[in-house]
Amino acid sequence: MTTHRSLDAPAAVDALILRVGRLTPASVRQWGTMTPHEMLCHLADSFAAVLGEREVSSAETWMARNVLRRIALHTSLRWPQGVPTRPEVDAKLGGTKPLEFDRDRGVVVEHVRRFPSPDTRYGRHPAFGPLTREEWLVWGYRHVDHHLRQFGV
Repeated sequence: MTTHRSLDAPAAVDALILRVGRLTPASVRQWGTMTPHEMLCHLADSFAAVLGEREVSSAETWMARNVLRRIALHTSLRWPQGVPTRPEVDAKLGGTKPLEFDRDRGVVVEHVRRFPSPDTRYGRHPAFGPLTREEWLVWGYRHVDHHLRQFGV
């Protein structure tokens, strides 16, 4: 596996949390349609889904499992902008609706801190299928980083 930033590195976790702390409701979107607050809800819902705490529909295909997963988690290519998410983790559809910005930010921080715990049990990724622990920790870092870059943070 190519070395990537991962939630397995405590310094990477701390750096992501600092960046999450710099996000504001007025942060300017660089692409996509989510507001900063909707993005926080999306991240929290996404973590909850892969931890088995929230139902999410499958978009798993042979291509996603075998090709897209390798590109997304085993290369340094940036994730593409504007890829639709599952409706259950989209705040505009079936995801959590934004309520209180600081509270919702705290939920994301809690997930980022808890996700790399050695006793964490991960489910299936809705598109990539089953992942190794190492892949989950890369996914966790890259997913949060992707959306923070979406808002220039």
